[in-house]
Amino acid sequence: MPALLVVHHTPSPALQAVLEAVKEGVAMVDGVDLVLRPALSAGAADVLAADGVLLGTPANIGYMSGALKHFFDTIYYPCLDATVGRPYGVYVHGNDDTSGALTSIDRIVGALRWKQVAAPLSLTGAASPADLEAVRELAATVAVSLEGAG
Repeated sequence: MPALLVVHHTPSPALQAVLEAVKEGVAMVDGVDLVLRPALSAGAADVLAADGVLLGTPANIGYMSGALKHFFDTIYYPCLDATVGRPYGVYVHGNDDTSGALTSIDRIVGALRWKQVAAPLSLTGAASPADLEAVRELAATVAVSLEGAG
């Protein structure tokens, strides 16, 4: 059964609501194992064992969280050649602007040569019902992309 690794930094109630929506979205797809890992404890073994990755982070001072950056620093070289083409998606939550965080993530996954299977999701302010539905759709889309993997 294919595994979807969700690497997240969830320091706020707003991001906890988003993470719950991620779980709901993946649950809508039969036959995909959900593996949740906080960004500070996720490592190369997690990425190598997964068939796809969903990344989640707050935008902090125009950048991804330090936790997600640490994750990338940890997995970059061990996963560089072994995960080319790995399907991924990303969500970023910020108070007002997420563009810097999205740009920095895009650069790193581009260097890893992962395959984006859903448009990046930028959330600002309090998560509305429509935002949470978009998160569920993102998670389900990434999960569906894993069909046939595993």
